[in-house]
Amino acid sequence: MSSDFRAENSIPRHVAIIMDGNGRWARKRSLPRTAGHKEGLESAKRIVRAASNLGISYVTLYTFSTENWKRAQEEVGYLMGLIKGHLRAEFEFYKENKIRIEHIGNLSGLPRDVQEEILNAKKDTAHFSGTTVVLAINYGGRDEIIRAAQKLLESPAASQGNALSEEKFSAEFDLPDLPEVDLLVRTGGEKRLSNFLLWHAAYAELLFTDTLWPDYSVDEFERDIKEFSSRNRRFGGTDALGGAK
Repeated sequence: MSSDFRAENSIPRHVAIIMDGNGRWARKRSLPRTAGHKEGLESAKRIVRAASNLGISYVTLYTFSTENWKRAQEEVGYLMGLIKGHLRAEFEFYKENKIRIEHIGNLSGLPRDVQEEILNAKKDTAHFSGTTVVLAINYGGRDEIIRAAQKLLESPAASQGNALSEEKFSAEFDLPDLPEVDLLVRTGGEKRLSNFLLWHAAYAELLFTDTLWPDYSVDEFERDIKEFSSRNRRFGGTDALGGAK
């Protein structure tokens, strides 16, 4: 990516992606759904590398939701294996691109071997200074909010009746320092958040594309970044002419 692109466009600090369409991509090719997930992993690597080249600080990938446990046992097992194998095998990719791995989601609800791979990936990449890739695994926005509320209820401050603030509440999230989402992209044609980063995306710019995730290219990603840079973000305020819209 050229420096001209970075100079002429406003680069979001935090991009969140709902990687939808793996199953439909596979079905169109008369392949098993697992083939779509495998190809989706390759797409994720392309987009992460592009985000790193653009200087995007955070990329959060909706990898496995709290609702995905409802899928067929075979598919869930494959996804758990894919996550575990990817975290183990891609260290050189992380090292080459200075990628730091983080996780959000209910870690304790995952198989023990997957938990260990997530913790190892976080530890092994903690010193890298490039893009932070946040893997949302066993993640649900409502679940994160409920777990944060439970932590507050169990804290000494709760018994003292101290007033609650947004800052105190968000400090109990899985990654308290995770910045709010600037741009949220969903592939695959659906137009909903699907319980993803409900708190963090309160003022995110939303982009929906019909492109299935395995087909989502670096060129389309860069077009989405350009689209983001053209938007006037007011955060509930007024535009340049003084009128609220």
